[in-house]
Amino acid sequence: MTSTEAAAIALQDHAVLWSMGEIRASDVVNAACDALVAGLDTPGLRILAACTRAEADFDVHDLPPAALAELGLTFYPVGSEAGQEAAARALARRMLAGELTLREFTFRIHQRHGHELPLTERLAELDDEYDILEYGDRTVDQVDAEVTAEARRLAAHPTVPAERTDLPS
Repeated sequence: MTSTEAAAIALQDHAVLWSMGEIRASDVVNAACDALVAGLDTPGLRILAACTRAEADFDVHDLPPAALAELGLTFYPVGSEAGQEAAARALARRMLAGELTLREFTFRIHQRHGHELPLTERLAELDDEYDILEYGDRTVDQVDAEVTAEARRLAAHPTVPAERTDLPS
């Protein structure tokens, strides 16, 4: 994966996590800055990256859809099932990158979606299993291994086509 592809995935992940209330608007601005540094460059991306942290909470609401569209990426509407699934995939990538513990990952998925989102149902069940480990016959390592496998399954879903020809290099 090239640095521009990685930056595009990171930007889209940050945008969906922000739109679902998982991270702050300033994190999206930082991802836009990282994307510029990695070599992505569009007018909307420059405008998004130019927001200060103080402006982010007020100005970012209108900017990500256009910035992502210019890059051929998807901005998911707030509350949409597709957005919820994309946010779960983004959280899985963050967990696999070491930004979240396995327990934090399952807790956030369970807290956000309960047992209602089919894509993350098993993770909600695994969060419940963490709560009852002392009463069952499974070990933390067994549950951790299953959470990791679920995260890999989610993260393997492509968010940006592998061969983008319209991204600036």
